[in-house]
Amino acid sequence: MKKIEAFIKEEKVEEVTRALRPIEGLTGMTVLRGEGFGRRHEGSELAPTPEMIHDFRQVARVEVFCMDALAETVVAAIEKAAHTGLRHDGKIYVLPVEQAVRVSSGERGEGAI
Repeated sequence: MKKIEAFIKEEKVEEVTRALRPIEGLTGMTVLRGEGFGRRHEGSELAPTPEMIHDFRQVARVEVFCMDALAETVVAAIEKAAHTGLRHDGKIYVLPVEQAVRVSSGERGEGAI
């Protein structure tokens, strides 16, 4: 099992959702909205100014749990839908999941996804 975390531009959530919905075997996704910052621009070796410290961007974290066989399909769909070709398009991480438990039934493993 895999957990896929994608940090994308907030305005790309709808496109990413449309790209993920038709994937057979995908059981759902979670979107968390917030603010964040990444690597500073090249040439900004100076100490951060107060404006830079509070210069957060609106981001969305898309979380998907899936079986190993679907992971690359999910990543490719997110990558394509979130891509603008501009700086700050985001990042996608793929992590192993040791166990999943459906709280309502106690079901464990891939069936709990």
